Amino acid sequence: MKRAEIRWYKFKKPDKKRPVLILTRDSIIDYLGEITIAPITTKIRDIPTEIILNKDNGMKKECAINLDHIQTVSKSKIGSLIISLSNDKMDQVKKALLFALGF
Repeated sequence: MKRAEIRWYKFKKPDKKRPVLILTRDSIIDYLGEITIAPITTKIRDIPTEIILNKDNGMKKECAINLDHIQTVSKSKIGSLIISLSNDKMDQVKKALLFALGF
């Protein structure tokens, strides 16, 4: 499990199993029971806190990483790897996350 990986996560009802992006830095992941993630949704709102992904990025359909809804979740509930994002895409994530946090 590493930063920039998109993996499956089963959220509590009424939500569902969905992809999430791991945001926690690699150097601490092995020592934590929980990690910070950003959920990925097919509901695209075209706002600065979303990063659009599509088939070119390895996703089955167009979707968005939602940096307005970052969460800390149990590492044990993180599922299988879907894809890993490129450095360029992670640079976009960093900018969107800073915007979401008001920096």
